[in-house]
Amino acid sequence: MFEPVKVGFGQYLTDFYASLVATTQPMTEYLERGVAKSIAWAPSRMVDAAEEMLAAWQRNDTDSAPTQPAKLPAILVAMDQSYTPTGREFARQIANSMKAIMPGDTKQRLFGLRTIFGDIRVQLVFAAADEPTARSLAAQFLNFIDAVPNRRFGYSTTFAGVGEDWVATIESPDIPAVAIRTGMKNVVMLAVDITIKAQVPLYDAPKAGEPNDGKGVPGTSDPAGYPVVIEVDFDDKALDLQQAVTANSP
Repeated sequence: MFEPVKVGFGQYLTDFYASLVATTQPMTEYLERGVAKSIAWAPSRMVDAAEEMLAAWQRNDTDSAPTQPAKLPAILVAMDQSYTPTGREFARQIANSMKAIMPGDTKQRLFGLRTIFGDIRVQLVFAAADEPTARSLAAQFLNFIDAVPNRRFGYSTTFAGVGEDWVATIESPDIPAVAIRTGMKNVVMLAVDITIKAQVPLYDAPKAGEPNDGKGVPGTSDPAGYPVVIEVDFDDKALDLQQAVTANSP
């Protein structure tokens, strides 16, 4: 359900990587390496398993050379498994299904729509072999999210073959980069926790055997919509009314 948000945040991090400025010698190599070999997703939250996550990164073959471990610095990113509905002072979910036609649907089908609005916690760990590099990466990231355009990022969802664009918001840029104490020598790790507020649509369509509009196949990726009223014929009622008026006329 939240995979589109993860994809959108991945593009957000790509934009951050492109904005980085080398302030130390290790960062010069880091910026030449490319984002695919510089930022990696890790499972769940990392603060309690930072050493294991970094060890996994070190075992990664970034240069297609089995004898060469992955380089530092590196940025590891994890999305928390927990989920919290966004506070009602910020936004409201659509909990009761409402009928809606997707703007980009050429078939103009009527689907049921609910939306989930939730807080997604994401952790980034900035790892480097020296303190100035780790601190520079963390500081530049916090500077990046403080820019007004970067307080949000886009992501796309798809239902019935129709894509929709949505926007997620980063709760606050006022976040500390906290040092993670590990037993690893010559490695500095700083952790930043952010909260992403994201809205995800939940569309539903008629199931097989239920009334539908015949514009798709129920139970497939191209479903039919709910039946709609196309035309109401009032001719008979109007005629009856006219006959009643005529009959009661003096």
